[in-house]
Amino acid sequence: YGMLRARIFPIAPGEEKKVVVRFQAVAEREGDAVRVDYFQGKSSWGDLVRRASAGRDEPTAGSFTLTYPGSEGYGNAYSPTHSLRTTRRGERREVRAIGNASEITLLVPVQRSNKPSISVLTYAPRDENGFALITMSPPAVSATGVTPRDITLVLDVSGSMSGAKIRQAKAAGKQLLETLTPADRFRLIDFSTDVRTFRDEFVRATSENIREGMRYLESLDASGSTNISGALELALEGAQPAGRLGLVLFLTDGEPTVGERNPEAIASHVARLRKNRRIFSFGIGAELNAALVERLAVEGKGTAHFVRPDESVERAVSIVASRLTNPVITDVRVRADGVRLLKLHPSEATDVFAGQDYVLLARYSGSGDSRLRFEGETTSGPVSWSTRAVFPSSSRENSFVARLWATQRVGFLSAERRKNGGSREIDDEIRQLGETFAIPTEFTSYLVLEPGMQPQRRMANGRANGASLHDVVVTGVATAAATAAAPPPAVAQSTAFEAARDAAKQRAATNLTVADESDSRNEGSTPTRRVGHRSFTLSGGKWIDSRHATSVKVVKIRPFSEAWFSLIEAIPELRDVFALGDRVLVVGRGAAIETGTDGRETLSETDLRAIQSRW
Repeated sequence: YGMLRARIFPIAPGEEKKVVVRFQAVAEREGDAVRVDYFQGKSSWGDLVRRASAGRDEPTAGSFTLTYPGSEGYGNAYSPTHSLRTTRRGERREVRAIGNASEITLLVPVQRSNKPSISVLTYAPRDENGFALITMSPPAVSATGVTPRDITLVLDVSGSMSGAKIRQAKAAGKQLLETLTPADRFRLIDFSTDVRTFRDEFVRATSENIREGMRYLESLDASGSTNISGALELALEGAQPAGRLGLVLFLTDGEPTVGERNPEAIASHVARLRKNRRIFSFGIGAELNAALVERLAVEGKGTAHFVRPDESVERAVSIVASRLTNPVITDVRVRADGVRLLKLHPSEATDVFAGQDYVLLARYSGSGDSRLRFEGETTSGPVSWSTRAVFPSSSRENSFVARLWATQRVGFLSAERRKNGGSREIDDEIRQLGETFAIPTEFTSYLVLEPGMQPQRRMANGRANGASLHDVVVTGVATAAATAAAPPPAVAQSTAFEAARDAAKQRAATNLTVADESDSRNEGSTPTRRVGHRSFTLSGGKWIDSRHATSVKVVKIRPFSEAWFSLIEAIPELRDVFALGDRVLVVGRGAAIETGTDGRETLSETDLRAIQSRW
């Protein structure tokens, strides 16, 4: 909170001194959850010294652990900013936040026995539609029984799966069988040139059948071609019985080479056969049709997972299998009265499994008091839950919600582009979101030059590139492709694999840690930083807001001056912006602020109110 300053003296060489601060604060309620916020601040001097000696100048992430009672009165903590690792410590739960964002937000549901815990976080820039993150933790007991499942494992055993791949795939299948309950049924389908099954029909998940299924998996060998269409037709044949949840896990590492070979025709046929089954697809290595793997999951209301050759197939499948153990509520939809929810992600009805929260990201128009209604299906029949929430017309809190929404939006648009082909509207929206929120996309990239190289003076997006390295930005695949030959097939396949992998991660991103994973390989390659929903580029030693426009009046202030602190107090979001460095240019709705040694040291009350009103 910026309320404490300390000076420690003396510190002898090699000596370490520690300051422990204890304080009490009342955690606020956020809907049906307790909200805990913590600002990690900057790294310690020792961290900075250690990183400097390693040739790195980025601050290390701090650590944060929340401990709270493990009684049924509290649910599992959820964070929109960090990944969480939860452990039991006797009668208490210990939650550790993992991620690089300086501000940590955690929501701990206050559960009631027969009602869900619902929370709404909003961010509303002026003169724009707002952003909303809606979370729903199902009640501890939402149904009288467990939803029975019909699980089908479709396994590629073509020649390219030989070696480590087939061994890991077998192990993953065995782990899947171990997650079954007596109420479940299962099928095992393996395919290469031909399609084979463990049994002709679904079998009950008895101990004996599971042991037989494991022996069948162990006997599989990798050889032959890849008959994807035949395997999926068999997996989706017949009607799905009412009252049972159909789940299909499909794993392949190749292109269709037998039967129907047109990926578009395969995906369309699967969409017609699927009925209400869910499809979870796994693509292994870069030698596969990534668009088909992605399309199957999108059409099947499941998720797509892409595994590099050096990664564990077994781990990827087992994570999904463990997540699908107990459906709590299926076909969940959200409706709002009082405001209009726009561009929802996920846009389709969704299933919530045991231990999961339902997370919805959306834009909204309108403001004021609203009623949210959640509708879905359980083993006890349809359920409908509602809560009241306030959607403000203007709010600077929870700016991370905007980036989370934009990340999922980019993943959704990228998948749509591969499904239906590009259009000017989709391409422009992907590009605009990438540039505004610093999200790597197929249309947004940065040119990085080796030391001593000089950028060519040519136009990129209507802008002449100057001599400064940090001013050289190339946007759009078409621009790069215009001056380069087509990549060789292996490179093209790898590029498609990475693009689909990133899109899948982006569609599933529900916290900033996951959102940042898709562009982690670009970390350090560009002088770009994100603060909330803003992105800044380093140019000439100054961090410049991506939304900078010459038409906006700029107010210059001196860092750490009275004016600097007054602005932080008047506009709290500037705290993290000013933490970028002593030279920053940040843009508001109708004003811009630049920090530097030649800036003003004081601001009158009139000037301060004017900046605040135009911000």
